[in-house]
Amino acid sequence: MVTTLYKSYTLYLSTAFCRVQEGQAIKMAQWYQLQMLDCKYLEQVDQLYDDSFPMDIRQYLSKWIESIDWEAVVYNDSLATVRFHELLSQLDDQHSRFALENNFLLQHNIRKIKRNLQDRFQEDPVHMAMIITRNLKEELKILELAKSVEQEREGTVSAMVVEKQKLDNKVKEMKERIQLADQNIKNLEDMQDEYDFKVNTLKNTENEKNGMTPKELEREKLNIDRMCMELKAKRQDVVVQLGELLSVIQPLISDLVSEELPEWKQRQQIACIGGPPNACVDQLQNWFTAVAESLLQVRQHLMKLEELEQKLTYERDPITQKKAILESRIHELLKNLLSNSLVVERQPCMPTHPQRPLVLKTGVQFTVKLRFLVKLQEFNYQLKVKALFDKDVTDKKGFRKFNILGTNTKVMNMEESNGSLAAEFRHLQLKEQKVAGNRHTEVPLIVTEELHSLSFESALQMFQGLDIKLEAVSLPVVVISNVCQLPSGWASILWYNTLTTEPKNLKFFLSPPAATWAQLSEVLSWQFSSVTKRGLNTEQLNMLADKLLGSKAQRNPDGLIPWTKFCKQSANEKTFPFWLWIEGILDLIKRHLLSLWNDGSIIGFLSKEREKHLLSDRCPGTFLLRFSESSREGAITFTWIEHDVHGKPLYHSVEPYTKKELTAVTLSDIIRTYKVMAAENIPENPLRFLYPSIPKDKAFGKYYAKPTENQEPMDVENTEKTGYMKTELISVSEVHPSRMQDTMMPMSPDDYKHLEQVVGPRDIDAMTNNLLGFEHFDIQMSAEFQEES
Repeated sequence: MVTTLYKSYTLYLSTAFCRVQEGQAIKMAQWYQLQMLDCKYLEQVDQLYDDSFPMDIRQYLSKWIESIDWEAVVYNDSLATVRFHELLSQLDDQHSRFALENNFLLQHNIRKIKRNLQDRFQEDPVHMAMIITRNLKEELKILELAKSVEQEREGTVSAMVVEKQKLDNKVKEMKERIQLADQNIKNLEDMQDEYDFKVNTLKNTENEKNGMTPKELEREKLNIDRMCMELKAKRQDVVVQLGELLSVIQPLISDLVSEELPEWKQRQQIACIGGPPNACVDQLQNWFTAVAESLLQVRQHLMKLEELEQKLTYERDPITQKKAILESRIHELLKNLLSNSLVVERQPCMPTHPQRPLVLKTGVQFTVKLRFLVKLQEFNYQLKVKALFDKDVTDKKGFRKFNILGTNTKVMNMEESNGSLAAEFRHLQLKEQKVAGNRHTEVPLIVTEELHSLSFESALQMFQGLDIKLEAVSLPVVVISNVCQLPSGWASILWYNTLTTEPKNLKFFLSPPAATWAQLSEVLSWQFSSVTKRGLNTEQLNMLADKLLGSKAQRNPDGLIPWTKFCKQSANEKTFPFWLWIEGILDLIKRHLLSLWNDGSIIGFLSKEREKHLLSDRCPGTFLLRFSESSREGAITFTWIEHDVHGKPLYHSVEPYTKKELTAVTLSDIIRTYKVMAAENIPENPLRFLYPSIPKDKAFGKYYAKPTENQEPMDVENTEKTGYMKTELISVSEVHPSRMQDTMMPMSPDDYKHLEQVVGPRDIDAMTNNLLGFEHFDIQMSAEFQEES
């Protein structure tokens, strides 16, 4: 589908290209921008869409889809229902347009799509809105990635691109040699036909005795002898040329099988754990296909030589002498190429967790996609692939055993995958076999350290004497039985794919190697950049290095980190391991802090010492945001600086906010309404500037909660009807007055009186203010008080 769209819109989009004139970018629809990207990005777009929400809808209704605020729809059931029926109506309109065009096939497709949508989303339209929201965000990420890559390309041409260009040139040279061989064989065939004709003519002339003089007859025989010598020389040249062709193809296959294919698989590993997206597999397919086509053409040339041999042969005929050797070489090269052509294009992944591939939960369907890199029409519908689980695992003692459920055989075809020869398994799932006895007495590894293998088998009969067995193996997978095991399972996937490229090393965690900080720091940054727009910078990584290695990390960036230190409990650590702390923060960002993290408002990973150093020379009220080190589930706090009467800096940190608090009030609104309250002092918000010196409202104003449409005119009416005034949840810290004297800007006595009415009398003197640890509590303020304060 992507390839078709790409071709269909090339001409149109070339005229609509997004240009920059006089500093103003011409705005262009997101879907149209996507169509302009290279095939490797279009492949990523293709992976976003499946039967649950087909790409056809995105194509036909692109303008309407992009005009809707789907994020708002997700949180409003009634609105989701309205949008769902609007979408169905849009499809009806599209069906009518196809009817006017008498396009029966597209009418059929639209009707089918509509029925499927009704079956899936009629009772749960919010789910459809969630899918559209996710896809639009992922599309935007792909566009931004393509833009950044293009900018890098403008600056420099990488060595890898140069190497690929060399390979392209080799393939081009091979094709030119094939064409030359083809022409030479045609010339040889013409020469042999002419020779046969003259020989037969001479025989007839001799038999009929038609009056040729002996001298003329002798001259004709000499001409035929000379032609015979030229024919033998031409045969020799053609046979040598075919041998040389195979000598050119052989190292090319070696490059593809031994270098390009492993490099692509390694890039795929990196992409699976959050690294840069894998390079386009289409280029690899083009190379494999070109070489296979050339080999088959050489075989056709050899068959043509054999036909010529049957018509004419002689002693020491080069065709007779070399044909068996040439045929054997062709078969060997084809076998080497084709047996390595079956690859796992998309690794096993649960659709419910697209950013956590290779972790599979029992009873939950997962998908996996295969591709045959030699795309030739004669292979279409000829390859039947079977999926097997733990096929090569011979020693299974203590390890769990699983049955693979669902349709585990598929026929590879070109119709379902944008023209590539592929097969996608979409409904596989695993079921654990029940084992008698107590498994726990013989288990060598915990569940999330067990590695399993998903393999695929097929067979290809090219021609008599060449039967090729095909096999592809996925990267090792971790099988969990409960979703709470997902973070630990993902840690195993990270560790494995960071440290090895051997796909069958399923005993890896019996003795897992240590990782260097240089290796691990990059992978940790990928965990953030793969789900947000921002990875980790050097300062953030330094803090994490100190946490894992101590301060020596600054002196030894290649210090070794053992697996247990990263993901398993240690007596010297807190009650939870390092990775689960990172995972909690990632989840906190995705759920509640994504916009703030993306725009750089959150420093996040910062030691308390470094925090003091950054704030020490800032003006009072400057604050920064960092993640708590004591919360397994993820929490964030803010620290600000004030000065006492002697000018000495004082640093104050509020008790960290967890997902529970942030679900009720966004962090931006907490910062907007935060108050510090002490006896004899008027409560005020001490937060003035986001580090380094950005005014608070400028940094967070765009994220403040906005009144809903027509809210203010309704306030009085609603109050009269319900008897209640609107309220707002705010955070307040109680502190001992001796800790905050002369550090606050005073407010009016009336403001304090209003707050006292809302909160009620409190024994403030009994409260203590812990430096670097203000305890906050939430109160609800009336709308009247909000306006006056």
